[in-house]
Amino acid sequence: MKEDFLHHVWQFKKFDIANLKTTKGESIQILNSGQYLQLAGPDFFNAQLIIGNQKWAGNVEIHLKSSDWYVHNHEKDSNYDSVILHVVWENDVPIFRKDNCEIPTLELKEHILLSDLHKYQSLLSQKSWIYCENEIGNVDDFIFKNWQERLFFERLERKSQLIFELVKELNHDWEAVLFCLLAKNFGLNTNGEMFYKVAKSIPFSVIRKESFSLESLESLLLGQANLLSHDFQDSYARELQKSYYYLVQKHQLCEKVIGSVEFFKHRPDNFPTLRLVQLASLYCEKQNLFSKIINCNLMSELYQIFNVSVSDYWETHYNFDRESSKKKKKLSKSFIDLLVINTIIPLRFAYALSQKKEIIQELIDLAVSIPTEKNVIIEKFNTFGIASKNAYESQSLLQLKKNYCDLKKCLDCAVGHSILKK
Repeated sequence: MKEDFLHHVWQFKKFDIANLKTTKGESIQILNSGQYLQLAGPDFFNAQLIIGNQKWAGNVEIHLKSSDWYVHNHEKDSNYDSVILHVVWENDVPIFRKDNCEIPTLELKEHILLSDLHKYQSLLSQKSWIYCENEIGNVDDFIFKNWQERLFFERLERKSQLIFELVKELNHDWEAVLFCLLAKNFGLNTNGEMFYKVAKSIPFSVIRKESFSLESLESLLLGQANLLSHDFQDSYARELQKSYYYLVQKHQLCEKVIGSVEFFKHRPDNFPTLRLVQLASLYCEKQNLFSKIINCNLMSELYQIFNVSVSDYWETHYNFDRESSKKKKKLSKSFIDLLVINTIIPLRFAYALSQKKEIIQELIDLAVSIPTEKNVIIEKFNTFGIASKNAYESQSLLQLKKNYCDLKKCLDCAVGHSILKK
């Protein structure tokens, strides 16, 4: 038994509400169970009850045992002075206010139906992956689709918090914010944090000034990533070294980022050298990138924006001093899809919030037009009958798994509610 089950039971009145009495024998009538805000303080705010012959308005606190009131030191917290009812599974000790007046207590264990208790215990019994893996495929489609939309925007809200922190740090320069976010996602999971540090180590005013020289941008990004600190045989690498040292002095750049990029287990097309020079090419070929992408609602337009080529040298190299067969090495459609999912859509969501604009449907339409992501989480959901057809659905499933299933928040989930209501 967990407290969140009792929260669920009280919120949705999943118990026999007839003939309720306090542990002292006073009748209880629930007019309004209150607001479940999940904030600091009592569990339910602004409840309305009739206890005995007196109507009360105030807060409700819920515990497994009444003695938990003292375990959590509520008697010392003024936030709990307005509690009008203590709801518990088991009443083991009486609870008193500061004025030594006993707080009315409702013991629930005699009022909850055994069938509801069994459903809860069945839902939370250990499964191989998620608690509802045997039931999730049978949840009503209307309920699941509405929940997916909530999950999709919950995920964007979480990402937007980090974006707003960066916006503040970069003095509300949205072009600079886009540059840092793109850099992070060009680095993928392995090199994302290192690329992000590299981007933040270069003032975007420098990127603007040097964006007309591809060699300058390459040398800045590769140099700050500690990829130009070797003795090279390659003449182009030595040119980039000279350019980098000159630009460091010219713009009074800080020291290089501490750390190193990872090549291990990457296919050559994902080598950090190649991804950084592709990012350099993007900012050399496309000026004012933020203004170009902020109003794009079609993937065809975004594919065109990210259709950039590397310099001649990199067509025959993945790394310095190692020549390879010639290849154009443009950004693939699948890589651009990831950039749009992880950078463009969250950024547009955050920017719309800052401008107080409504673009919910535009973002849904854009995400629906992108093929579903492929990873072990999406594949696992598919085995339980939850197939993902596009990025809108796959992003929702990732939010569901990481922020509900993994945290065992079944009673905060529409799927869990639906299963318990059956």
